[in-house]
Amino acid sequence: MSAEVARKKVNPLLKLVLEMGPLVLFFLASSRPALFHGLVGPFLPEGLPQEKIAILTSTAVLMVAVVVALIASWVLTKHLPIMPVVTAVAVLFFGALTLVFQDRTFIQLKPTIVNCLFGAALLGGLAFGKLLLPVALDSVMHLDEQGWRKLTLRWGLFFFVLAGLNEIVRLTQTWDFWAGFKSFGIMPLTVIFALAQTPLILKHEIKPEADTEHF
Repeated sequence: MSAEVARKKVNPLLKLVLEMGPLVLFFLASSRPALFHGLVGPFLPEGLPQEKIAILTSTAVLMVAVVVALIASWVLTKHLPIMPVVTAVAVLFFGALTLVFQDRTFIQLKPTIVNCLFGAALLGGLAFGKLLLPVALDSVMHLDEQGWRKLTLRWGLFFFVLAGLNEIVRLTQTWDFWAGFKSFGIMPLTVIFALAQTPLILKHEIKPEADTEHF
């Protein structure tokens, strides 16, 4: 009970900053890598082309930023939602491969693979009668089983849509365009999709007050 109350008291603006902060820094480091040269430059090989400097700098900044965001989230809430943890682990893994092999493909594939994993987990769990969405979204909502099943199906499919969009942008656009899409495209799409689920949530919501109204 106390943990749930603590989660409800987390400032939504603070949560947004912790989620968007690493993405904003990633985009900034990609578009203006010179700003981070003092931190990352000494670790980069000499004579790299400008695009590769941007790729490696932004990747390194993103790796540090997601770790800092997780630490800040733990300090402030004493709780780590599963999706940011999985995302951070993926960023560190694929980011390390990007830095070692100096190949942007690894960090660009990260959103595709992670979204496919989330989608497969939700839809696979649904197929076997396991509703994983409340855990995945760290949700404090109370829905009936039918509501959770419908919402799980929608989110599972949505994660695959995000994976497909990432692949389209990755394969057809420049690094700069992809970096902008990753930073300022995926999050708004996710917010719009989440808001679009409001009617479903309201229809299937179980209100705790209903149990005590007629005692």
